[in-house]
Amino acid sequence: MKLLRIPFAVFIALFTTVAFAQSDSHAAFEKLKSLEGTWAGKGSEGQSLTVVFRVTSAGSAIMSEIQGRENMISMFHLDGDRLMMTHYCATGNQPRMVGTMSPDGKTVSFNFLDATNVLSTQPGHMEHVVVTMLDPNHHTEEWSFLAKDGSTHHEMFDVQRQK
Repeated sequence: MKLLRIPFAVFIALFTTVAFAQSDSHAAFEKLKSLEGTWAGKGSEGQSLTVVFRVTSAGSAIMSEIQGRENMISMFHLDGDRLMMTHYCATGNQPRMVGTMSPDGKTVSFNFLDATNVLSTQPGHMEHVVVTMLDPNHHTEEWSFLAKDGSTHHEMFDVQRQK
């Protein structure tokens, strides 16, 4: 009987780790759903922009459309125990990123996983996105673009809920 205690304890530890990872991804996805609506604000260079979040596909996906100088769309969805984001960039590529939520539940960070259509003729791709929900009517988005020369360019959106 003693021999079964160790494998059972290992099983419980692994099961608990997987359950927490799944609940973190699901909680982050639900938090992003709370952004549904129209948001308006400014970018880092003072340019006006609108961001529209829409929950779609019977609640299994979220679409974010950045309307401004260059219209771009990002799609968020769960992939098993991972929160995924695919960004349809104005550069013509589609980076995929994996999201994690901060311990305080206010920030969801996405880190580059892979991409489609990344060509040597393009200037680079999005590498990192951080969405911080300051309150139900105010959030920021920090976008990091990795240029093909290895430099990183940052853009910050500060937006308020309109509808």
